[in-house]
Amino acid sequence: MPEASLPYGPLGQDTIHLCVDMQTVFAERTEWQVPWLEKILPRVLRIARAHAAATIFTRFMPPATVDDASGSWRRFYQRWPQMTRQRMDPDLVRLLPSFDDLVPPAEVIDKQHYSPFSEPAMHQRLQQRRVNTLVVTGAETDVCVLGTVLGAVDLGYRVIVVADAVCSVSDATHDALMLLYRQRFGQQIEVASTETVLAEWT
Repeated sequence: MPEASLPYGPLGQDTIHLCVDMQTVFAERTEWQVPWLEKILPRVLRIARAHAAATIFTRFMPPATVDDASGSWRRFYQRWPQMTRQRMDPDLVRLLPSFDDLVPPAEVIDKQHYSPFSEPAMHQRLQQRRVNTLVVTGAETDVCVLGTVLGAVDLGYRVIVVADAVCSVSDATHDALMLLYRQRFGQQIEVASTETVLAEWT
């Protein structure tokens, strides 16, 4: 279960809500659909609305064509060529309509890989805003959220994973990662509920 309070203290003005890939492509009936996403949406929205000016949304942006991908990413898109931007509906990469009225003041940063920290603009933007703590929500727990969390840990950020506001197509790997964070990354990653985050973020 998530903690009843945050073990390393409350959250303040040095905190950002980093909302990972809450996009139409993962909500609608595509090959990348995450059915669980709509269940977490109300909780993600609660955090985003409570701290809109302190929210950054990431968007996963596939390459235009398979040939634009490099290394093992090319093999990845050879498996899903219909998910390249040349072939997919461009509206699929948009944030879910529920977030439209939050941007601005919320920001959007696009990324081509699992972790937004593969884009130099991500870390630079956080440093400009003097951020040292990230509250992480979004999709998927075991793919882009995982990449985001580990990228943030490597850079020394305090990370709070909101356990009831992240989702996956796999319950088993979602649960395994919650256990991993608690048992192996307890000094760097905190796992908390939406209610705890909202109560602790002043």
